[in-house]
Amino acid sequence: MKKVLLAAVFLAGFNSAFAQKAQTKSVDPKEDKDLMTWYHKDFSTTKVYGINTENAYKYLESKGLKPKTVVVGVLDSGVQVDHPGLIKNIWSNPNEVPNNGKDDDGNGYVDDVHGWNFIGGKNGDVDIDNMEVTRVVAKYKPVFEGDDSTKNKANQAKMPEEFAMYMKAKELFGKKSIEAKQSLQQYTMINDLIPNMVKLLDGKSVTAENVSAIKAPTDQKDAIALNILGQVAQSPEFKGKSSAYFEVAMKKEMKGAIDHFAPAAKQYDLSYDTRAEIVGDNYDDYGQRNYGNNHYQGPDAEHGTHVAGIIAGLPQGKEVQHGVASRVAKIMSVRTVPNGDERDKDVANAIRYAVDNGAKVLNMSFGKPVSPGKNEVWDAFKYAEDKGVLLVKAAGNENEDVAEHLAYPTNFKNITDENPFVNNVIVVGASTNRNNELRASFSNFNKKMVNVFAPGEEIYSTVPTSTYEYLQGTSMASPVVAGAAAVLLAYMPNLKPNQIIEALVKSSNASTENGFVDLSQAGGVIDLKKAAEYAYTNFYNGKTSAVKKAAKSVRKTVKK
Repeated sequence: MKKVLLAAVFLAGFNSAFAQKAQTKSVDPKEDKDLMTWYHKDFSTTKVYGINTENAYKYLESKGLKPKTVVVGVLDSGVQVDHPGLIKNIWSNPNEVPNNGKDDDGNGYVDDVHGWNFIGGKNGDVDIDNMEVTRVVAKYKPVFEGDDSTKNKANQAKMPEEFAMYMKAKELFGKKSIEAKQSLQQYTMINDLIPNMVKLLDGKSVTAENVSAIKAPTDQKDAIALNILGQVAQSPEFKGKSSAYFEVAMKKEMKGAIDHFAPAAKQYDLSYDTRAEIVGDNYDDYGQRNYGNNHYQGPDAEHGTHVAGIIAGLPQGKEVQHGVASRVAKIMSVRTVPNGDERDKDVANAIRYAVDNGAKVLNMSFGKPVSPGKNEVWDAFKYAEDKGVLLVKAAGNENEDVAEHLAYPTNFKNITDENPFVNNVIVVGASTNRNNELRASFSNFNKKMVNVFAPGEEIYSTVPTSTYEYLQGTSMASPVVAGAAAVLLAYMPNLKPNQIIEALVKSSNASTENGFVDLSQAGGVIDLKKAAEYAYTNFYNGKTSAVKKAAKSVRKTVKK
């Protein structure tokens, strides 16, 4: 989930790709102040499924509540901590003296002023890492499919859980590695054909009429370019735009796609491993915690910086973008996710680090289909639950039912379990600003295992080099909820994680269009103002949950 979804959606064709985006606008998205802040809107007055941010603050302040700062741990690819839109809301460790080379607070991490990096070391920082299926195949192929068939069968019988994981990883490894290679070839070809498309347009704007008027080329490359132009001309993103705009925008889109798939040669290489050299830890030793460095940003912090801005970004200069909890939250950067799949050891350690250093909400915009160290991660989930820390988890971007395709880490140990094994995890799907297509087409879903939906398409936020971009994914929806949780907790510090989850679920704005009501527990999109009202009414100063009240009433009736 680390990268933008552009590459994935392009695979389905230009029409479906851009159908995910907001409808045609006369205003350039880079200048559209309304679009930049749409996810904050009040549904009751605009009929756009925003989260009603401003009215939530007004309601909480009307009750005479005074906010306390809430630290939100961003477990991600890294954060540009000196971004002008973030710098004032970056957490600073009060017990650490910056850059003195000492572990002043004795927590095992030297100079961890703004957080920690678990995928770095004295030799630099991990950028590209394997996918988890690659690591599983590399580790277990000699064990289950080695040269000695007798030993293979014995190992398969002795380690049934590991063997089942290996077989799943093997299947996905074969499928995904081929898809990634083909996708890279496809986008490279399209990128190379951009000059041909511009030549065919001959200075004319991108319209179906202009494209259909182009004489059928005899050159094969031009013929392919014309076919692509025909698809592009139907998309809201390019329809009616000048050829100059088309050239710039297409190059940017294809660069994003190529950057997404180019690392696959290493991500699916069974022999590729820079971890040992860079980090220098023993990966199989889950008890090892004191490794890494204090490089909060790392080599590619686009994803993490964007997430941080959604939670706590502050307007600066001419920018109007602001995070949900911009008035009350501080961001702790815990670098956990490389350009590839996160490792379970790092996830478990990142959770523990953030909890131990004062974070009360952790955002986890990542996921993968297999998890060899899931028990260690589950132990960290339980540790966070015991410390009263809320974990906010993205549902995933595969357009799948998560009960059929688990996206680890999960708060259900078994799909058949009626309830999660911890009560401090909220799983978030991604919604759009289109009521007739409210679920983002990439978002995972499930009535039991996804709690809520939140805006996750065309979300404008901070990115490295002190700039801003629109990105999309459940990775963007998750920090919307993390920010909402931070606001509730700032004004009502007594709230427990399960109470925050209940408030967000029970107060969501439901929708029955296209079966949206059956895609999550809430059946709708979160509304922060309504959640604030629910939490204040039911939980503030130790009040009893409305759900518990109802259950207690039922028990009394049964006794009678």
